[in-house]
Amino acid sequence: MFPPVVHAQGVCFAYDGHLVLEDVDLRVRKGDFLAVLGPNGGGKTTLLKVLLGILKPRRGGISVLGVPPGQAAHKVGYVPQHINIHPRFSITVEDVVLLGRMPHRSWWRCFGEADRSAARQALERVGMWDVRDRRIGRLSGGQRQRVFIARALANDPELLFLDEPTASVDRDFQTALYDLLKELNASMTIIVVSHDLSILSSYATSVACVNKTLFYHDRAEFTQTMLETAYHCPVELVTHGPVPHRVLKDHRCS
Repeated sequence: MFPPVVHAQGVCFAYDGHLVLEDVDLRVRKGDFLAVLGPNGGGKTTLLKVLLGILKPRRGGISVLGVPPGQAAHKVGYVPQHINIHPRFSITVEDVVLLGRMPHRSWWRCFGEADRSAARQALERVGMWDVRDRRIGRLSGGQRQRVFIARALANDPELLFLDEPTASVDRDFQTALYDLLKELNASMTIIVVSHDLSILSSYATSVACVNKTLFYHDRAEFTQTMLETAYHCPVELVTHGPVPHRVLKDHRCS
């Protein structure tokens, strides 16, 4: 039995005294494709940042790939939700992706052939190699998202975190991205924050629903009880083909 790739116990986090995560427990197994779902403001992005070591919890214990958060950067890829780029910023697409190789090199070393090969492979995977010399600030939002996904893949991670990776891309790329993630899942563990319940039907292997506390299900499905507990509202699921939709019943909710 392999130790968990991510292990969180009793994790709490607060912004300015406002509790965002409370007594969160989570065990992510090697090879999982975990979908992290929940309402806006429920703590999904905060949870990812705590697991990455970007934020320090008020209390609780966390290990990522067997070490404290942040100490396994050379084995972890991360695609954040919002990345603001000034249009005049002169860095090229290829250089952005090469930054994903930083954990594999010392600060005084230049990027080598192995780094450039990894960057090219990552850009080809997301269909952006042809614009490698273009300035990142001149790309559309969807194109930039592809580049930052490539940057995460260039790290050749064992564990890949993505926060709303399809928020700024078109429907065709959404499908292509999740197909790519399914392929990558054969060699890495994936944790995706998303509002899209349709990923459960074809991609995810487990679900965590976050709304201050965390509710974990080791299969890619929701129960009505789990949804209502997480969203604090009476919820029904209506399915049209393979895609489930949330429907709120008539109710009062503060």
